Amino acid sequence: MTRPPLVLAVHGTRSALGTRTSMELAEAVADASGADVRLGWVDIHTPTLTDTLRELGEAIIVPAFLTSGYHVTSDIPAAIPAAGARATATPLVGADVLPAVLDRLDAVGDFDAVVLAGAGSLRSRAVAEVRAVARPLSASVHRPALAGFVTASSPSVTEAVATLRSAGQRRVAIASYLLAPGQFSEHLDHAGADAVSAPIGVHPLLVEAIVERWRTALTEPLTLSRPKAVND
Repeated sequence: MTRPPLVLAVHGTRSALGTRTSMELAEAVADASGADVRLGWVDIHTPTLTDTLRELGEAIIVPAFLTSGYHVTSDIPAAIPAAGARATATPLVGADVLPAVLDRLDAVGDFDAVVLAGAGSLRSRAVAEVRAVARPLSASVHRPALAGFVTASSPSVTEAVATLRSAGQRRVAIASYLLAPGQFSEHLDHAGADAVSAPIGVHPLLVEAIVERWRTALTEPLTLSRPKAVND
């Protein structure tokens, strides 16, 4: 029986490095899974997710997103009927990649406190998801941790860094809760911290999380309608 292709739904970026990172992630997922892996961009780039689904006819979509923002709760589910494809969308990768964030953070050296820097969203659920990850992050590093956001939400990353400094924390690090380099990751370099970890990038744990979601979804029927499994 032919297995449905894996469509990696990804956020577009005007950063050439960020775009290349998404392409390399798709290649790593293909190598690890043996699946036919395609990219479906939800903004900026083509082919769009709808274009990719229309071309394939059927697929399993894995949202390469960390929080349940608009793209995950609206754009990805809407792409399936728009394409007329038989498809299902798995849960996003989300907090399962915290060990990868910790791995990147370990490379910055010692620190007294840390800001978990998320992209930000107008969706309260997406903001709450980042704040929820800050708690196990703090427990893992045995240091105070606050969530901060690049845009749309508060506190900003800069404000979170300042809050920790005002509480007496001398060396403050930023843990990038971002998947790929781009404008948002560049913003973190100017947020007043002593060190900034790299985005998650093509990390083996991210690849593993994506492949696991695809394999789990192989047991589920594909549908033409809005799927239930997009973290609604």
